[in-house]
Amino acid sequence: MKARSIKLDADPYYATDLGAAYLGDAANLLAQLGSASVNLIVTSPPFALHFKKEYGNVDKEEYVDWFLKFAVEFFRVLKDDGSLVIDIGGSYEAGRPTRSLYQFDLLIALCRRLHFHLAQEFFWYNPAKLPSPAEWVTVRRIRVKDAVNFVWWLSKTPTPKADNRKVLRAYSPDMKRLIRRGYRPKKRPSGHNITPKFDKGHGGSIPANLLVCGNNDSNGGYLKACKAAGIKPHPARFPPPLPRFFIRFLTSAGDLVLDPFAGSNPTGAVCEQEGRRWLAFELREQYLAGSRFKFPQFGGAFGESEDGGTDGVDELPLFRR
Repeated sequence: MKARSIKLDADPYYATDLGAAYLGDAANLLAQLGSASVNLIVTSPPFALHFKKEYGNVDKEEYVDWFLKFAVEFFRVLKDDGSLVIDIGGSYEAGRPTRSLYQFDLLIALCRRLHFHLAQEFFWYNPAKLPSPAEWVTVRRIRVKDAVNFVWWLSKTPTPKADNRKVLRAYSPDMKRLIRRGYRPKKRPSGHNITPKFDKGHGGSIPANLLVCGNNDSNGGYLKACKAAGIKPHPARFPPPLPRFFIRFLTSAGDLVLDPFAGSNPTGAVCEQEGRRWLAFELREQYLAGSRFKFPQFGGAFGESEDGGTDGVDELPLFRR
């Protein structure tokens, strides 16, 4: 079934054979989707930051209630083995060098009030992140830079669809040497019993829940195309390797992936490359207009990343096909 056959009341802003992007409020568009119709929701919603951003963000005190109106629909549209993946950054309390707990409040509300399950917590480390907030990090020097986002992997049931063999890392030189030479089974000082199975190759090592990828594009194809068209690019873009990891890990070819806060729509672009059907919802037209440049059907370079080259997934130590 092509994504074009998923009928919503509104016409798509643009569409491909695999997916469609819609302009409008995600709450209204979600209500038009059938129950148990989506395999994966992967998104980076507006964060509850102290300073307001042009793409819109809600105050920390209101954030949980704001997000839950969407999350009720997330739960309904997900299949029983489906997953919800949320990239959510932290923030400081106003005027104080102490951190807000809003991400944890949201996580607890999703699990306790809506009965999502926490499948696993992930951490996205962005080595290119600038030191902030300046008051505490670069002026008073009493904090270090905040370079990690939480990524909550939630599921509708305790047994979501997942296969870590799809996201194996390349073996380190030491592990390759160990497999080649063999390993004497023994109990380690930690108490772990290393069996003879340990020295057998399995195509790669199992990745950790620390995801490392930069987000420092300054001259990529998307930005160049937006500039040429006179379109303002999205100021807080989701790096493609992040949705790619979860799309590979949690779905199969032909599955349906939804991003309800699509922004520049990296999730849809990655789905095109990975053979997944996709839906993207975005409230602001300028961001959807620019997102077309990530698709070859609309003049973009297929597989081009935010830094202007190939998307680099296979070059990053975390990701492999």
